[in-house]
Amino acid sequence: MKWLLVFAILLGAIDAAHPAEESLGTKIKKVFEPEPTPTPSRKHRKHANKASPTPSPTPSAKKKKKASPTPSPTATPKTKSKRKKASPSPTPAPEESPSPTAAETPTPSPPQPSARGKKGAPNVTLSPEEIVEYDTYPPKVRQIIDTGLALTKQNLGYTYGSADPANGGMDCSGFVYYVLRQNGFPDVPRDSSQQYVWVRKAGNFNAVLSRHEDSFELDDLKPGDLLFWRGTYNIDRDPPITHTMIYLGREKRTKKRVMVGSSDGRTYDGKQRWGVSVFDFKLPPPPSSGDAKISPVFVGYGRIPGLSED
Repeated sequence: MKWLLVFAILLGAIDAAHPAEESLGTKIKKVFEPEPTPTPSRKHRKHANKASPTPSPTPSAKKKKKASPTPSPTATPKTKSKRKKASPSPTPAPEESPSPTAAETPTPSPPQPSARGKKGAPNVTLSPEEIVEYDTYPPKVRQIIDTGLALTKQNLGYTYGSADPANGGMDCSGFVYYVLRQNGFPDVPRDSSQQYVWVRKAGNFNAVLSRHEDSFELDDLKPGDLLFWRGTYNIDRDPPITHTMIYLGREKRTKKRVMVGSSDGRTYDGKQRWGVSVFDFKLPPPPSSGDAKISPVFVGYGRIPGLSED
């Protein structure tokens, strides 16, 4: 029993020691609890976090970066200003565009002389003394021929649609129209097709079917007669006459038939001429192609309506 009592006392002492130990443990914990004063460390962390924003210099840098873009917009207006400066540059461009147009308007006359230069054959003129039996021609015929030969001395080019030497050139029917109106024929039509009709209606026309220059169909050909061709260029016209000239007679030097007018490539003395000139009167060869519309064909000749034979 004594041992039991002793054992019980010891157990009680041990139990009593446990709360003491616990109190000590709690004390120790309390002692050590200040160590987990990481709470202040949290404050430090907060301070650290606050300090971390101290990289506020970075935002300042950002502000600087933002400041740097601010000049960039200033640069953009410069670019705009450059664009504005560029915008006036196109304005002179349209000013230049009319200038070439103005230059183009007088240019119709230069092309003809340049073409003559390429072919190396200037316009040709003849004096009345170089034409066989010119002195025997009727006065009105000589007057018409003199007017035509005077135009060959003006270095006029071939200008389609022109009937005025002041334009620097004339076309074939424009030449005939101008010469006849200058000599008292106000009713002469303007284009070659209607000039052909004008002659036909007067009953003074001689058709030519032959292609030989010694054909009897040319026996009635006289100086001052109008000459007509078709097929010199492709056009839908009725009657299909496309070319006309004035017959001069025969040249003393060569004894060949010659004519005067405006052409874009007929020949004199074997060389092509471009403009108002004297040309050889030749009957064209047969068409080389199956389409006769694009091959020159001499149709015939006729007296000028109302021309006096005296």
